[in-house]
Amino acid sequence: MSIRPRRGALSVSIDDVEHPLEPFWRGVIAYRLLTLVTVAGVTLYHLRTGYERPLGALAVLGAMAVWTAVTSWGYLGGLPGAPDRRGGLAVADLAVCVAVMATTPWIVTTAHLDDGGPGMGSIWTSGAVLACAVAHRIRGGLAAALVVSAALVLSKERFGVLELGDIQLLVLAGLTVGFAAHVLERTAARLRRLAAEQAATAERERLTRAVHDGVLQVLAHVQRRGAELGGGATELGVLAGEQETALRALLSGPGTTDASGRRDLAAALRILASDRVTVAAPAHPVELGAGVVDEVEGAVRAALANVALHAGPAARAWVLLEDVPGAVEVSVRDDGPGIPDGRLAEAQAQGRMGVARSIRGRVADAGGTLTLDTGPDTGTEWVIRIPREGS
Repeated sequence: MSIRPRRGALSVSIDDVEHPLEPFWRGVIAYRLLTLVTVAGVTLYHLRTGYERPLGALAVLGAMAVWTAVTSWGYLGGLPGAPDRRGGLAVADLAVCVAVMATTPWIVTTAHLDDGGPGMGSIWTSGAVLACAVAHRIRGGLAAALVVSAALVLSKERFGVLELGDIQLLVLAGLTVGFAAHVLERTAARLRRLAAEQAATAERERLTRAVHDGVLQVLAHVQRRGAELGGGATELGVLAGEQETALRALLSGPGTTDASGRRDLAAALRILASDRVTVAAPAHPVELGAGVVDEVEGAVRAALANVALHAGPAARAWVLLEDVPGAVEVSVRDDGPGIPDGRLAEAQAQGRMGVARSIRGRVADAGGTLTLDTGPDTGTEWVIRIPREGS
C-alpha cells in the first residue's frame, strides 16, 4: 500500500515513513553474515599454526554462529506485532562481542598476533558497532566503537599501527551510520507530516467541491436576496454572509504550522475573501508565530463582522497585507458611512465591548498596535501593525 498524491508531488510508501530504519537493520544482518563467513575461513586457515587451543577457537566460532542467528532474527524484528527490543539486543550484542574478544589471550598464540594476525572475532565484532549506531544513533555508535576499541587493545595486549587503523575504522563507522540513521529518521518524520497534510488537503478539496455546489451557493443567494428585500431580511442576509465566510474558513483549514511554530499570515487572510471582501497580500509567505497569526486573523474577522453588521449588506471591504521593513501591517477598510465621533466610547460605556475585546484585545495580545481612521461618509479603516521579532 502506498500514498499517492497528485502528479508532481512526492510519493512514498507506508513502510518508508513508518519504519525508515528497516533497510539499515537488514544491512547489519548481511554484514554480520558476511563477516562470519570471513572469520570462519581465516580461523580454519590458521587453525593449526595460529592457535594454542584449536578446539577453543572452534568452540568460539560455533558460539559466534549461534549468536549471529539469534541477532539476525532479532534485528529482523522478531515475531510480527512483538515489541521492538532491538535497542537492548544491540547492547547485548556488544557485550557478546567483548566476551569473544576477551578469549584472544587464551586461544591465539603470541607469534600469530606479532605477525599481524587477528584476534578472536576479528571484523565480526564490528557488527555490534553498526547495530548500536542504528539503534541509538550517533552516541550509541560512538560509545560502541570506543568499547570495541578498548577490548581490541586489551585482548591483544598491544597498540600499534594495525590496531590504530582498526580503531579509526570503528569510530568512523559508528559515527557515519549513527548520523545516517538520525537523518533518515528525521526525514521520515517530515514525510509522515507531509503525507498527513496531503491527505487532509485532498479531503478538504473534496468537501469544498461538494459544499460549494450546495451550501455555499444557498448562503450566497440568501445574502443577496436579504439585501434586495430589506427590512428584517437584511439581518438574515448578513448572518448568511457571516456563515458563508466561516464555512469557507473551515474548509480551507487552519493553515500549516512549521517545525519552528510559524504560520503564513498571507495564506490565513486569503481565505477571508468573498464577493464583498477583497484581500490583497504578497505572493511570498509572510511568516509569523502561529499564536500571532491566530490573533491577527481573529482581529480581521471581527473587523469584517463589524462591516457587515454596521455598514450594511451592500458595503464592500478591502483587506491589505503589507510586509514592511521591521513590521507587518494589515489594514481593513470599508466604504460604509463611517463611525460617528464618540460612538465607540458610548458603546464601551454601555458595556458593549465587541470592538475593544475582539479587535483591540487581540492586537494587544499579538504585541501590536491598532490605529482607527474613520469619519462621516469616509468609511472606516483599521490598521494593525505587528513588529517583527528582533526589530
